[in-house]
Amino acid sequence: MMEPVAKKSALIICGDYMEDYEVMVPFHVLQAFGVHVDCVSPTKLPGHKCITAVHELLGFELYTELPGHTFTLNSDFDEVQAECYDALIIPGGRFTEVLSVDDKVLGIVKGFAEAGKPIATSCHSQLLLAAAGVLKGKKCTAFASMKPVIEMAGGVWWEQPGISSVLDITACLKDGNILSSIGWPAHAEYLRALFESMGAKIHTSETNSVLFLCGDYVEDYEINVPFRALQAVGCKVDAITPNKKKGEACVTAIHDDEGAQVFSEKRGHNFFITANWDDIRLYDYDCVIVPGGRSPELLVMNEKAVTLVKEFAEKNRIIAGIGQGEWLLAAAGVLKGKRCAASHGMKVMVKMGGGELEESEGCVTDGKLVTATGWPALPAFISELSKLLGLSLSFE
Repeated sequence: MMEPVAKKSALIICGDYMEDYEVMVPFHVLQAFGVHVDCVSPTKLPGHKCITAVHELLGFELYTELPGHTFTLNSDFDEVQAECYDALIIPGGRFTEVLSVDDKVLGIVKGFAEAGKPIATSCHSQLLLAAAGVLKGKKCTAFASMKPVIEMAGGVWWEQPGISSVLDITACLKDGNILSSIGWPAHAEYLRALFESMGAKIHTSETNSVLFLCGDYVEDYEINVPFRALQAVGCKVDAITPNKKKGEACVTAIHDDEGAQVFSEKRGHNFFITANWDDIRLYDYDCVIVPGGRSPELLVMNEKAVTLVKEFAEKNRIIAGIGQGEWLLAAAGVLKGKRCAASHGMKVMVKMGGGELEESEGCVTDGKLVTATGWPALPAFISELSKLLGLSLSFE
């Protein structure tokens, strides 16, 4: 992973039924750019797990809550000292209701606020800011149901204008050290604001354009985490699928280790297509990424998808695959003679595709090809992609 000029660290306060994306996206992306991240929860120890929740609009009056991944904590809540961190991150989700009456949690929030360190909130986690008494006079946004809470706490409610669909939700509001957003759809701006608040500078020689190939049941983290990360550092990022148009949704799949011989699968978030397949021109993109999940099974049966990957290889563009995404890369013949990382399920595919397995590596770069075993390797995958794209971050 990229080493920053000055080592930075962030704390994430977690709990059961925190929003899945709102913990994992910052957790992986910050690590990808060299930030140390500790994740803690009251009454739980390092190695314990939190249950996450997927919040998604499924056509009802309010969002639906679905079961998400399990998230493993890596630090001890009782040993937290606010002065040891450069930023505090509080995901949204129902766990904030329980923590809003936890004196130690509120003490941590107050400690960050008094030190003027960034506190990043989303969706419902602004409740902890209200409970800690740090919102007075602060302009703040959140999920719309939080408006009376923010106003009763002395905050100034702000709402992004012109929202007619999830694709329109982009804003992260910054007022002093308080960062707030409606929720995970605004993660690109949220991450950018968080990096800047931590003293980061983004370095790039040019604007890069990245294309994701996906379909229904694309792996939830493997599409969304790198998509938001690359947007946050200034890339133009699009996602396409052969049989859907811009604005239509692909359903994602959550693949999680729950103790069985293979990962379990659950329905994940919706992921919205950002461009029409027929409008795509190869010359407009520097890189193509194929996430895993079960969508590569769909793509290998579509000659247009196989041909597009071949064309990226012929033009010496960057090609990346993670998890089952290597299935499409093997079908396109771009793994021949290349060193590759692969999950157990993809080892045969890589070998039949002429690739050379790197058994001990979670992520491998060989020339302009990046491969990774699956979503646990996302920090390294994003870091390696960023290097090939000429992107870096430095911290003051």
